[in-house]
Amino acid sequence: MNNQRNLLLAVVLSALLLLGWDAAVGYLYPAPPESAAVEGLADTPGEMAAVTGADSGALEPGTGVVAPVDVETALAGGNRVRIDAPRVAGSIDLATGTVDDIVLKDYRESTAEDSDFVRLFSPEGTPGQNFAQFGFLANGERAEGGAWQADGAVLSPETPVTLRKRGENGLVYTVRLSIDDEYMITAEQRVDNTGEGAAVVQPFALINRTSRTATPSTWIAHSGPVGVFDDAASYDWDYDDVAEEGTVTPEGRAAWLGFTDSYWLSALVPGGGAADTAFRSLGNDDFRADVIYDPTTLAGGRALERETRLFVGAKESVVLDQYQDAGISQFGLAISWGWFWFIEKPLLWLLRNLFELVGNFGVAIILLTVIVRAFVFPIAQRGFASMAAMKAIQPDMKKIQERYKDDKVKAQQEIQKLFKDQGVNPLAGCLPMLLQIPIFFALYKVLILAVEMRHREFLYIKDLSAPDPATILNLFGLLPFDPPGFLSIGVLAVMLGFTMWLTFKLNPSAMDPIQQQIFNIMPWVLMFVMAPFAAGLLLYWNTSNILTLAQQKYLYSKHPGMRAMIEKEREEKARAHEKAKAEAAKG
Repeated sequence: MNNQRNLLLAVVLSALLLLGWDAAVGYLYPAPPESAAVEGLADTPGEMAAVTGADSGALEPGTGVVAPVDVETALAGGNRVRIDAPRVAGSIDLATGTVDDIVLKDYRESTAEDSDFVRLFSPEGTPGQNFAQFGFLANGERAEGGAWQADGAVLSPETPVTLRKRGENGLVYTVRLSIDDEYMITAEQRVDNTGEGAAVVQPFALINRTSRTATPSTWIAHSGPVGVFDDAASYDWDYDDVAEEGTVTPEGRAAWLGFTDSYWLSALVPGGGAADTAFRSLGNDDFRADVIYDPTTLAGGRALERETRLFVGAKESVVLDQYQDAGISQFGLAISWGWFWFIEKPLLWLLRNLFELVGNFGVAIILLTVIVRAFVFPIAQRGFASMAAMKAIQPDMKKIQERYKDDKVKAQQEIQKLFKDQGVNPLAGCLPMLLQIPIFFALYKVLILAVEMRHREFLYIKDLSAPDPATILNLFGLLPFDPPGFLSIGVLAVMLGFTMWLTFKLNPSAMDPIQQQIFNIMPWVLMFVMAPFAAGLLLYWNTSNILTLAQQKYLYSKHPGMRAMIEKEREEKARAHEKAKAEAAKG
């Protein structure tokens, strides 16, 4: 009866763990929404707009409410300068001078062959509203003067474009735009005072975006306002914080600031000259990051120039680091690496090079896992040898404890002497495990943060950054329904449960029968827990489990006595358990 009660308790606790873990993961690591309209996970502004039904009523101070409009309609009319760079395409609206049309040529919205390019910038009033603007304040008011005039039709790395318009009181405004081969646009802003009277002028730059299309922010991957201030990266605020505060003004000089999603970044990089930088809530889930240069009194016949750069693109570690090396402070920290960046970045470098070598990202993940496990194998071997040595002297330890059971201090002294005589360090078994934790956590985080894994194929999987699509409960898509949440069990999740179960079975431990029952159930509970994670992560975990099995077989072959001692100890515990049951039944 007690055994059945304990088994029932184990099952109930496992179910609570399953449900509680699913709820905790949903809170701390919310998965991007899924929809029939979007293949896989929504990780771009366009996909987020499709699944959330985002509808912009963009309230910009001084302009009122902009009527909702779709992207195609917004881009169809008006006078525009086309953007055509190696990795970026789009256009600039000359009516307002806004950069409000940016797509990435190297990334698609989904894995479908006819999928559109990933769209990062969309005009004001569209569901995915996100745009940048370079402008001027004159005597405290936004400079007017009608539409901008352009001296060219296409902005490309070879053909910069200059925008010009004439304002009031003889002020002439000029913005010279250039773009590089990656994701950076440079704006050289100039104002000439051709009038007789002085004017107080302030160049500014801003990024305006809606939070309705933002990817979820998690404890492991920040999404929202981001920047570097006084050479320190800040991930302190999310959209809710800015909405509550109204205006957030970070302390320190801004090296750059903007908004980040899981894989994408739009950021302003101020140039020379003192400036105020802030994140602002505009209402209706619209936000702004801005750089407003300090006011300058400009006498007649004088000119003022400021330079601001705009990054809008994918968070590719190599590209971000190149910009950092070129002088943008801590730009590589647009990716929220965390404490173990010094491990994560080399792992990502190795993963990229393996992918270039073998041409398949899934195979690269497998090879990376093999290399990492080979690297930590000597540490694991040392820890296993230490555990074997501890097991070997356990009978002597028990004898000392029995001999000095009334003198704890003496018993401890004798045990320490035994450790010294046998050359055993009781902490040596734990230390190797502790050393491996940051390495495996770093590998896990690399697979979470790396845009390089997005839309990469492996066997039947079209996107390693999304969950395993081969869901067993709907017969791999043959049945017309999608299992909810943790019931979406894919092939990789089943393999994960099986390999973990094998690991426990092949790793004898001195547990009583109840503990053994719990460990028999645990792998299948974890199968449900891990099922919603990215397929690339499950591929890594499965590979790691298989290597663990091989490692166990090898290490036990090198220490056959340890396995025998553990089996003997387990049998003794089982006999003691049965004896206790029999005595309880008699009572």
